Amino acid sequence: MQEALFYKKLDNKVVICELCPHNCRLINGKVGICGVRINKDGVLNTETYGVLSALHFDPIEKKPLYHFYPGRIIFSIGTVGCNLKCKFCQNCDISQIDSKNIPYLKPYIIQDIVKYALNKPENLGIAYTYNEPVVFYEFMLDIAREAKANNLKNVVVSNGFINKKPLVELTKYIDAFNIDLKGFNNSFYKKYTGGSLSPVLESIKYIKLQKKHIEITNLVIPTLNDDKNEFEEMVKWIASEVGKDTVFHISRYFPHYKMKIPATPIETLKELYQIASKYLYFVFIGNASLDIGKNTICNKCEKTVIERSGYYTYTSGLDINGKCINCGNEILVK
Repeated sequence: MQEALFYKKLDNKVVICELCPHNCRLINGKVGICGVRINKDGVLNTETYGVLSALHFDPIEKKPLYHFYPGRIIFSIGTVGCNLKCKFCQNCDISQIDSKNIPYLKPYIIQDIVKYALNKPENLGIAYTYNEPVVFYEFMLDIAREAKANNLKNVVVSNGFINKKPLVELTKYIDAFNIDLKGFNNSFYKKYTGGSLSPVLESIKYIKLQKKHIEITNLVIPTLNDDKNEFEEMVKWIASEVGKDTVFHISRYFPHYKMKIPATPIETLKELYQIASKYLYFVFIGNASLDIGKNTICNKCEKTVIERSGYYTYTSGLDINGKCINCGNEILVK
């Protein structure tokens, strides 16, 4: 346990957590919505500092990041907790639980985590993922600083539900983000995630403004966020605010946690892929094995530059600078 960053002390040992837009007001002994930040005698503490629930070397494509050092692996770590309560959560075993109710949290020191990452020769860096990284912000920030000092890349896979001030500090050390944009309707966010849309959009815009690599994922849930008009408005917003070259992942939903709706129909994924492709150059389909939406096609000459088979990636269509070998178009921004 360690004192948290970004909070305000009030009278009578009350604190307000200012890490995310919930801005939880906590009396002594109470825990925030995330389940891992607790008021101890008027001091806000994080219960996930120095402990991990999961660590593994993953393909970078699994994050998913398709245009950030494709074909490389990355050391991925996570703790427990989340500041959203998505009824369709795909990682509920660690995200929708607090630190007291999970038996496999193990202690790790920062130097050892960085050493693990450095000892794998082909490893790119460290990814903060599995559960929501925002809720282990302090631990993530300290690891990211040490990783950066050792020339490792830092990657965050997040819901983007974070306040501006902590995001500004974090972004100094992060090289790439995948942000899960869960829909384009605030009512959907409120009812099914317990959050709100606007802060996520602001996070996405700020990350882009800082010229960090950003990819966006949208999990498509039948009848809840698959309205074609609304989806089209979302991809138009991405094209306008983030750029037409933004990598966009359309992900197939499967029933999990509290959501029993049947899996996303393949035909829906194909239709949404066609809509997104009208506005964005690089659209992919995840959690489904299809002939479309898996390879990177040059937006200028339409040649295949990156081929993917599962998590195996072949970049034979790119030169060492990430440009198309056929026409010289820049695909990967180094």
